[in-house]
Amino acid sequence: MKKTQDNLYLLYMLFGVALVTANAMATKVFDMGFSLFGNEVTLTVGVICYPVTFLVTDIIGEIWGKEESKLAVKFGFICQIVSTLFIIIARYLPAVDPEMQEHYVSLLGQNWIFVVASMCAFWCSQSWDVFVFHKIRDSYIKKHGSRKGGRWLWNNGSTIGSQLIDSVIYVIVAFGFGFGWLFQADMRGMLFSMICGQWLCKAILALCDTPIFYLLTRDREENIK
Repeated sequence: MKKTQDNLYLLYMLFGVALVTANAMATKVFDMGFSLFGNEVTLTVGVICYPVTFLVTDIIGEIWGKEESKLAVKFGFICQIVSTLFIIIARYLPAVDPEMQEHYVSLLGQNWIFVVASMCAFWCSQSWDVFVFHKIRDSYIKKHGSRKGGRWLWNNGSTIGSQLIDSVIYVIVAFGFGFGWLFQADMRGMLFSMICGQWLCKAILALCDTPIFYLLTRDREENIK
């Protein structure tokens, strides 16, 4: 991918779209078909597009640098706030059809605790991803004199760790505190299973995007910072 302003704007747009879409899709949960520690592993369908946000910040960081990646995270957080406000406003506008209103609330009227959990998880995990990505990258380049052979290290090292942070914060805030499971001895095992299962699935998806990262950041003189 060429280091142009148009391409940077395109990635910012992709980041925002993937993030907002993932949040909108979060109300649908599906069964992964396996269990951990005796509990079924479930995920929101937002997992389809949420990992794209980590890939995008990694691509931006590799080509444009750390500050531009941090800017993407800030833009994404603002997108979350704005989209949430629009959804709330639309919820309280009078609907012509009561059944339509009921469907709208069912799909987009998320409990406030899930919104808080999503925003906290996003900010912490994405900020950590950008920090670790450049920490590993800078250390590798300083030691080896180039980035040759090391891109998979900072791409996967930063994302897999960040996905763990994302899973821990979201599950604990949304279910641990929101549903009170953290204070119920018989539900703590479920919390642990959810965290492990979600992190495992997200980590696998992170590994799968490595070829895309390599393709879009392949060696060009203008990409090397």
